[in-house]
Amino acid sequence: MTNATAQQPLTEEEALALGIPVVDTDVLVAGSGAGGLAAAVTAAYHGLAVMVAEKAPVCGGATSWSGGWAWTPGTALARAEGVEEDREQFRTYLRAVLGERYTEAAGQKIDAFLEAVPHMVDFFHTKTSLQFVTGAKINDIYGDLPGAGTGNRSVGPAPVHAREFGPSLLKKMRRQYYATSFFGMGIMAGKDLSTFLKASQFKPEGWVHSVKRVVPHVLDMVTRGRSMHLVNGTALTGRLMKSADDLGVQIHVNTPVQRLVRSAGGRVTGAIIGGPDGGRYVRAQRGVVLATGGFPNDVGRRRELFPKTPTGNEHWTLAPEETTGDGLEMALGSGGVFDTDMASPAAWCPVSLVPYPGNRHGVFPHIMDRAKPGSIGVRKDGRRFVNEANGYYDYVSGLLDATAEGEAVESWQIADSTAIRRYSLGFAKPIPMPLTPYLKTGYLVQADTIEELARRCGIDPEGLARTVREFNEHARRGEDPAFARGATAFNRSGGDPEVGPNPSLAPLQKGPFYAVHVRPGSFGTFAGIAADTRARVVDGQGAPIEGLYTAGNDHASIMRGYYPAGGINLGPALTFGYVAGRHLAGADGPDGAETPSQTSGETQ
Repeated sequence: MTNATAQQPLTEEEALALGIPVVDTDVLVAGSGAGGLAAAVTAAYHGLAVMVAEKAPVCGGATSWSGGWAWTPGTALARAEGVEEDREQFRTYLRAVLGERYTEAAGQKIDAFLEAVPHMVDFFHTKTSLQFVTGAKINDIYGDLPGAGTGNRSVGPAPVHAREFGPSLLKKMRRQYYATSFFGMGIMAGKDLSTFLKASQFKPEGWVHSVKRVVPHVLDMVTRGRSMHLVNGTALTGRLMKSADDLGVQIHVNTPVQRLVRSAGGRVTGAIIGGPDGGRYVRAQRGVVLATGGFPNDVGRRRELFPKTPTGNEHWTLAPEETTGDGLEMALGSGGVFDTDMASPAAWCPVSLVPYPGNRHGVFPHIMDRAKPGSIGVRKDGRRFVNEANGYYDYVSGLLDATAEGEAVESWQIADSTAIRRYSLGFAKPIPMPLTPYLKTGYLVQADTIEELARRCGIDPEGLARTVREFNEHARRGEDPAFARGATAFNRSGGDPEVGPNPSLAPLQKGPFYAVHVRPGSFGTFAGIAADTRARVVDGQGAPIEGLYTAGNDHASIMRGYYPAGGINLGPALTFGYVAGRHLAGADGPDGAETPSQTSGETQ
């Protein structure tokens, strides 16, 4: 735990003395990512009046820019696919990943998550507009650990056409993250993506699929100015927003929550919110949910907490710029605790900077390309430092560990011509897209030989040539004695099933060769507001602060700073948002039954 900036709440008398309009509601939700919207929808379904206040001009937060997959083990959807797993298997796996950080307190939060998650998925899937598809082939990252899963522990949002939302709601929705799109068109991980890649392999089904997806997208951009086929995170937040709208939730954008308000007894009773028309005092009878997205854009806290980030600027996050720790500051001012006892303070992801017109840049997450055969990651000395086919979190952790104090934390992802044209390299697209634009902007570095590529990148030529030579020798046999790349189901699923004997490995042998400069980044923060099993913010003695809840990346990670599987941010965000909404409505019974109620008065 650590101290951080605390924003003291106002008393009810001070709030009324401001002379601003007063609005009454049952629940006020600060933020509109997965956690905040899940809380809003759940509370509204159970009969409460709910208001969502979003600081940004659009809703969705980092969730909208994510892949949209949530780690949700043990659901009815998994059982329907024939996957029956005992809950102890999930605990066994998480114990193995968390190690000594799987304390009694951590175990209680994990148990609360595992208990609630199947009810959460069933609720949203059957009672709201949020429809899920199962991740039948999504593996847990550390497949060599006991209890690891090989599929059906994740759900993602079913694609949806934006026509279902109506113009007023659509205007409030965050668009697909451009850097991870195909010219603004989202591509869903799984069959959608794999079929797209078949076009670069000159397979007819790939070209047919690409035409079916690209032509409507172009028409939408021309006629509507945006992509209308929503997938990934935009589908998740879009479906949640529609669910909220259907239930009468008031959704306000350009409306930051500025200051909490509490009674003389210490209960949080509302907040002062901003907005285009000036401030308002929102009296929230049941309580306030803090879900403002954590603090990934707070440079001061990055400097304090992020390793080898001396100024706070040596880090590039994929979260929207509004995520500056507002919820954390308000929680601290109300007596809450900043939980920093994590293996890492953020959900690491390797990124590269994409030059845009107007001296701007985008941040591209290296999720897919690292695991493809014919590509490796190296540091300035030309040496590999990690199993590139492991998770994105592991890539940055390995890079941080391999970098001496005082050195820049950086690497280069390198590929030969076969790999870059067949799979892509960073933001550079495979066949049929040309590489010239990426070369002209300097995003890609190209050379006819490995040694010349090294010199152009500032990498040790002898070191890189030696690494490539040794890697190639083993890769031809499907082996990686240095890092065991391809040894797990997760590794192999990220490779190419048509490459053998190891789908994760192929020699870098066909020039010219290419490189992209890779740096440390993150999807969001793990350190956050300490909360109990009902998502209530707790004080230094572990007692809940009445009327104050937290969800999403404001909520301290239940995985204690580890990344055991894809979706371990969104799974808990949705689940503890759901838990908070039920508790606010007084509907948090042990059976998880979902019956709408028109309850009123204090929560129990």
